Amino acid sequence: MAAALPPQLKQIQHHLRTGQEHEKRDPVVAYYCRLYAMQTGMKLDSKTPECRKFLVKLMDQLETMKKELGDNESISQELVGHAHIENYALKMFLYADNEDRSGRFHKNMIKSFYTASLLLDVLSVFGELSEENFQHRKYAKWKATYIHNCLKNGEAPQSGPIGMEGEAYDDEYDVEHGAASRPSPHVLSKEDPDANTNFSNLQIPPGAHAPANTPAEVPHFTGEPSNPVQPVPRNIPVVDPSLLNAMQQGEVRLTPEDYARAQKYCKYAGSALQYEDVGTAVQNLQKALKLLTTGRE
Repeated sequence: MAAALPPQLKQIQHHLRTGQEHEKRDPVVAYYCRLYAMQTGMKLDSKTPECRKFLVKLMDQLETMKKELGDNESISQELVGHAHIENYALKMFLYADNEDRSGRFHKNMIKSFYTASLLLDVLSVFGELSEENFQHRKYAKWKATYIHNCLKNGEAPQSGPIGMEGEAYDDEYDVEHGAASRPSPHVLSKEDPDANTNFSNLQIPPGAHAPANTPAEVPHFTGEPSNPVQPVPRNIPVVDPSLLNAMQQGEVRLTPEDYARAQKYCKYAGSALQYEDVGTAVQNLQKALKLLTTGRE
């Protein structure tokens, strides 16, 4: 945006920057980043003249984008929009996590971790974050700042979540200038609600990788060369034949909630296919098929 961000709204600067970066690459991501920024900005300060002026311009921009993207289901339907942002965030997270666990530490993976955390913030426009997404968001922010600080100080970062319990890093990591405002870790107090976060319990499937084209979606930096990412074979789950041949013993009574859940799984599958993620699409379609044929998840 052309208007300067008022200091009272500093908290949303990275979400706005992420929206700007995705303006052409993925307008849906750009839209929801700005929607989150606007909603958060209204809570921070909507009364002072400079903040009100900034937020009104942001609202106008959102209205324009909504009209331009009106035919896009990710904008018109919340379930599809949620799936789109969640899939995008987790693809970036898994790319960075794979690099991290392989011991490949570089600016692209730091940026990917941090952007994933920002997009998991954005999911709150659809409602409260799931426990899994809450844990992923905190871990991704922690990792981005931790690895940045290690590289800055000439230290070797530790791969994976080992040794991370009980510590947290400042969230004000600046992905543009590669700096953290308070780079030293601090031990969480028992009163801190995040003190109970156990990063080693993150549910990341063994060998989970983003599709081979994911790194192209991460903005490239000039500077130190990073190790090239090798394409990873996709593991496509086998369709359960019992679902395909399910013979209903009498009529299965489905509730409106069952239909809504089945629709949700189908939307998630469609969103996954936008990223050529066949495995996730098949898994979600299997869930929908099981629910529709047995009435159970």
